[in-house]
Amino acid sequence: HTNVHTLFRESILLLTGETGEPCRASLTLTCDLADALSFAVVTGSEELVSRVLRVRVRDGTCCPFPVAVAVPFRARYRGNYRDVAVKVVDGQGRTSYVRPSYTEEMCRGQKGSFAEVRVYTLGLFAVVSCLRRENYTVPRRGLSLRLSADPRVCLHYLPGCFTSSVVLQPVDGSLLASLKSRRDGYHAVLSTSPLLHITHPSSQNLRRPLTVTLPCPPNPEKRRGAGQGGEQAQLTRPICGDASRSTPTLQKVSELLVLLGWKDDKWNILDKVTLRNLQNGLVSFELSENIERLFVVRLLSPVSPSRLTALAEEVEERVRCTAVNIVLQQAQADPHTALVAVLPSRDLPRAMSELRAQGYCGPAEPSLEIAMSEGEQLLVSFSGNITLTGGGGVCERITFHSQRKNHLRLHLTEVDPFGNYSSPHYKGTALFYKVAVGRVEWREGQATPSCCVSLKDLVCKLSVTLPKVHVHIPMTTTCPRPGCLSDSALLWLSEELSEEDVSQLVLCFRLRRGSVQLARHQAPGGPASWAYHVLALWRRALPAGPHSAKTASLARCLAKSGRPDLARELLLRQTATGESPVDSDK
Repeated sequence: HTNVHTLFRESILLLTGETGEPCRASLTLTCDLADALSFAVVTGSEELVSRVLRVRVRDGTCCPFPVAVAVPFRARYRGNYRDVAVKVVDGQGRTSYVRPSYTEEMCRGQKGSFAEVRVYTLGLFAVVSCLRRENYTVPRRGLSLRLSADPRVCLHYLPGCFTSSVVLQPVDGSLLASLKSRRDGYHAVLSTSPLLHITHPSSQNLRRPLTVTLPCPPNPEKRRGAGQGGEQAQLTRPICGDASRSTPTLQKVSELLVLLGWKDDKWNILDKVTLRNLQNGLVSFELSENIERLFVVRLLSPVSPSRLTALAEEVEERVRCTAVNIVLQQAQADPHTALVAVLPSRDLPRAMSELRAQGYCGPAEPSLEIAMSEGEQLLVSFSGNITLTGGGGVCERITFHSQRKNHLRLHLTEVDPFGNYSSPHYKGTALFYKVAVGRVEWREGQATPSCCVSLKDLVCKLSVTLPKVHVHIPMTTTCPRPGCLSDSALLWLSEELSEEDVSQLVLCFRLRRGSVQLARHQAPGGPASWAYHVLALWRRALPAGPHSAKTASLARCLAKSGRPDLARELLLRQTATGESPVDSDK
C-alpha cells in the first residue's frame, strides 16, 4: 500500500471535458504527496485511511472541469457504524465531503482499492472513515426509524414535519473495563449504551414526545445465574444490619438505569425522564425537549451524580482514542538503522512478529499503553550518548492515525566515541513527547508545535544502545621522534608482558580509564596487542625529554608492577644502544 500511489500515479487523475470523454491529466495537473498535513485533514471522530494528496494546476495551463480523482485507500476496520468519504480541502481552507464510488484496479501485479470522485475544485484529497450519519425527514403522519448502523436503536416520532439527522457512536466493552480498573468509583457500573447524537432544528421544539430505544446490556452475572437456576439463582447480597444478628437477611439486587443528556454545554442527569426496561437488554424512554447527546448507564448500586457526569465525559473522550504501545527496534544487519513503530495494543503480538520477520530486533518489552487520538503527533528526541545523524538537537515526529502504519525510520550515531568506557555499548534514551492536534501549526513548509514541549508532555522513555566499533590501528614501524622509545623496544616488551602485568602497569602509568578501555577495544589481537597499545599510549603522554630518562621511567614502572627482570633487560638493551641510563642504579 505504501507504493500504491507511485504505481497508480499515472492513472489516478482524469479530465472530463464538455464531450464527457476522459483524457489523461498528466500534462495539466500535478499530484504530490502531502502526508505532513495529515494532522489537519482529520477532525472529531474521523480516521484517515489513505495518504494525503495535493492536486494543483500547472502554471500557465488551463484545466477543464469536472476532474475525476481516484484516491487509493485501505480501511482496516469497517463495520455498520462507519462510512468512507473523500475529504477535500481547497486553497482557502474550505472543507467538503464527497461520497465516492469504489473501484478495484490491477497494476504491475498489485491490486488496489480506489475511492473515485468528480470535483470542481482542487486542493488536498484524503479518504477518511467517519461515523455513519443518517439524515431523515419526519412527515406529518410521524415516523418510526430503525438505524441501519444498529437496528436495535429506534426513534419513534409522533406526527410532525421537520428534517433531522442522527449519529451513533459505539462504546466498546473493553473501554468500560479499562475505566473501571482505573477508577474505584465506577465499579458499580454494569454497562452503557452507545452515545446517540441527534440533530433537531434549533428553532423548532418537540411538540410531542419522542420515544427512543437504546441497547444497554443487563448484568452478565445475573443473566448466567438466571439461565442456570431460574429465579432462585438471582444475584443477592446481605443487607447491613445489627451486629447482634447471627443470620444476615438476603435481598435481591435491583439494577438502576440512569439517563444522561448534553444540555447547556455539559452533561446532566435527566432524572425526570422515566426509563423502561424492555426485553433483550433494550431501554426505552420519552423525551419532550431537544437533547443533542444521550447516554444510558446501567448500575448495580447508586452512584453520585458527579461521578456519572465524569463517566460520560471520560467515555466521550476515550471513544476517540486508541490504546497504543511504542516500540523501538533496530535492524539486525545495521544497528544504526532504527524503526520507531506506534502499534495498537490489540495488534501488538502480531505486529511484533511482522517486525521480527522483517529483520528488526530490540528490547523485549515495549512501552506502557498510551492513549492517542487521531492526528496527534509524537516528537522523538534522544539523550545520553546517542543522537540522530546530524545532531544539533534534531527531533523527528510521527503523526498518529489508527488505521495506518505509524512507522518512522531513523539513523542513529554516537555523540562521544570515547564515552561509556565501562560498557561494550554506547547508551542513550529515546524520549517521546505527545503534542495535541490543536498545538500543531504549519510553518515554513513543515508542521511544528505552537509552543515548546515540556516535561509534562513526556509520555514514554525507551533505552537504546549501539555497539562499539573495534577499529584496528596497525602497529607502525616508523622511526620514532628524537627522545622517544623505539617501536621495536615496545614490541619486544609487549611480547614479554602478560595481561596481569599490563593491568599493574596501567596503575603505575596513571592513565585515564577511558583511554585504557579504548586501547583494549582497538587491540583485538590479544594481550600482546593490548600491551603495545598501552605502552604507546603512555609514550605519547610523556613530556619531551632525553631518551634515557624515559627508558629509566619505564624501568621503574616495570619494577613496581612486579617485573624487575624486564626492567633490567630493558636497561641492558638501552645500554647496548650506547646511551647511559639515568637512575639505573635504582
